[in-house]
Amino acid sequence: MASPATAHTGVRSPLDIRVPTGDGRPLDALRFDLAGPPALTRVVADHLTRLGARAHNGETDGTGGARNASDDANDANDADVGEIALGGGGFAPVTARTAWGARGSGIEDEATAQAATGVMAVHGRRHGAPRGLGVDLLATATGVLTVQGLLAGLVGQARGGPAPRVGTTADRAGLLAVSQYLAAAGADEPEAVEPAPGGPPFVSSDGVLFELETLDPGDWAAFWRALEAPADAIRAGWRPFQFRYATACAPFPVALHEVTRSRTWERLRQAALVSGAEVCRLRTLAERAGEDDGAAPWTLTTLGAGVTATAAAPPVGRPLSGLTVLEAGRRIQAPLAAHLLGLLGARVIRIEPPGGDPLRGMPPACDGVSARWLALNRGKEAVEIDIKSADGRRALRELASGADVFLHNWAPGKAAALELDAEHLAAANPALVYAYTGGWADRIDGAPMGTDFMVQARTGAGEAVHPGDEPPVPSLMTLLDVLGGLHGTEAVLAGLLLRERTGHGVRVDSSLLGAADTLLAPALRRAALGEDPRRPGGFRRPLRTSDGWIAPSDASAPAATAYDVRGMCTEDALDQLRSHGLTATPVTTDLSGLHHDPRLSGPIGRDAHGAPAVPDPWSFA
Repeated sequence: MASPATAHTGVRSPLDIRVPTGDGRPLDALRFDLAGPPALTRVVADHLTRLGARAHNGETDGTGGARNASDDANDANDADVGEIALGGGGFAPVTARTAWGARGSGIEDEATAQAATGVMAVHGRRHGAPRGLGVDLLATATGVLTVQGLLAGLVGQARGGPAPRVGTTADRAGLLAVSQYLAAAGADEPEAVEPAPGGPPFVSSDGVLFELETLDPGDWAAFWRALEAPADAIRAGWRPFQFRYATACAPFPVALHEVTRSRTWERLRQAALVSGAEVCRLRTLAERAGEDDGAAPWTLTTLGAGVTATAAAPPVGRPLSGLTVLEAGRRIQAPLAAHLLGLLGARVIRIEPPGGDPLRGMPPACDGVSARWLALNRGKEAVEIDIKSADGRRALRELASGADVFLHNWAPGKAAALELDAEHLAAANPALVYAYTGGWADRIDGAPMGTDFMVQARTGAGEAVHPGDEPPVPSLMTLLDVLGGLHGTEAVLAGLLLRERTGHGVRVDSSLLGAADTLLAPALRRAALGEDPRRPGGFRRPLRTSDGWIAPSDASAPAATAYDVRGMCTEDALDQLRSHGLTATPVTTDLSGLHHDPRLSGPIGRDAHGAPAVPDPWSFA
């Protein structure tokens, strides 16, 4: 478990890849070529540029990213495959290919990818019918995954491995995004709360839409008691509220909504202050655009005085083979980030409290273990440590002294209070990559609790995810937790590469706010220009058939809505649209059906507990 930057193996890297320390740009001196649909390549160009690489032609699109040859064309007319090559600075080129899905699958854009992978079904649960997200979640996630693959290839190459060719697809990104919901659908028992339409936000008597957050049932009850809500409604409302992260819906008692509609916003704020719960007014995209500081979604800072520049033995298999990651994460963001590092070959050791992670028992279960927990934590080792005790903290520092990465998502300030922050662990291991995946990255004054739905509320995501003819409502699908986890993995990989190039340990920070900025960037750009940032009415709204739903591609949707397919079966409806040159695909409404869906580019398997396991989001050749 010794760090490759500190353990002398006698093997030196053949690459002249060293860069000066201090600027946190691991891709300095590298250049990239990029072509393909802007939807799939926007994030790739932006993130490679922010990490220090330059486009070969030196042109940019005005947003910090490289300009595609097809930037001036309509997205619908672009080729459906993105090609990226990244090299220089002593590295042989690493190449990547990204696409919407397998050829001939009918998955050809964001709308059809959301439909096929179950994203529309999950996002639509609160509405009682499938709905498409107004933001390009899967294209964004695919872009981040592509950058991950390129960075992982460079890390492996710096350690003596080959320069790989990376493959990513939006349908696999979609399966990763719904993996927890898919796992629950394949469990041995039903959900703890039966999914049904409903959920926040709430509205005050003076018309303020707001989100409510607390992780404590006592604070939940105190908030509602301060508003004189009926006791039976308070009791009945906690469980669907608690499990809304898991079920993507929250069928609260109507009485709770009636209570807030009869109270002013100021009264509601005071109830939150005295109870310990938190409320957050839904901000608009225009408000968020007005305060956007343009910061990168992560920061990288070199640590320590540097170590002897030696390389590890060449990795075997995947790019991170031979590296060790310590993860002290809960819920989704940090565990997902570590899960992806494990898929890339790292050994992942979870730091759990005495008695183990309580979320192991979260229903529904497969073979006695939470199906959702398995979706994020299968294949990891676990060590129980009481970090509140001096002995426990000493044990964690000893583990960190021989690890490559320490990753956590503790509450702000907790690591420093426990003397387990970057400077403390760097003293034990100067070559450590110390990674924190948080909520706000200290960029928003007076920010509320840094959870998915509160960050959605504060950043205007409620407007972005629904079209203009629907009220602004944050999605109850965990969009930012998932995308925040992907950013966490990306940041760790960038930190590992920077360590290889500087000989220093690195601190990396990522956040849900950074994930929101990446996801909402096109809408925020429209808002900043004074344009309507929201999609038009009916955007990505599937069409009902006699036995299901179909989703037209974004390019075909305006014409497709002219056809009444409600009396047709799904196959006949598809034939009708196709006969007029339009593209559509069936909407997956039962996630268990994904196991046998021929449209998908990779198979869904089962793990040792029988829980569904989605395919790796990248391929390496």
